[in-house]
Amino acid sequence: MNILGLFYYWVFAIVLMIGFYAVIAKSNYVKKLIGLSIFQAAVFLLYITMGKIDNGTAPIFQDAATVYSNPLPQVLILTAIVVGISTTALGLGIVVRIREEYGSIEESDIQERDRQ
Repeated sequence: MNILGLFYYWVFAIVLMIGFYAVIAKSNYVKKLIGLSIFQAAVFLLYITMGKIDNGTAPIFQDAATVYSNPLPQVLILTAIVVGISTTALGLGIVVRIREEYGSIEESDIQERDRQ
């Protein structure tokens, strides 16, 4: 397989590292949640690329000569999207509560206030 045949995996790796960097390096909690969403989108891309079969069709009719695509990755992606949205909504709710309690959503400000 040539390097262009692995294009989707390169995109996956780059998007994954961008999301990982945002989660690790940023101190603002909203930016961390955005990084987590980018990280999740990279995982979605990986599952979608693994489920693609060249010349594959939807598995509707039973025929031994036809190549079918596996519907399981699409089902897993739909479930992962719902879990991702729920996780993001819960995270934003927690960020709102942290803002009400501490007056900031910067990690360093919150840690400094906790030390006092």
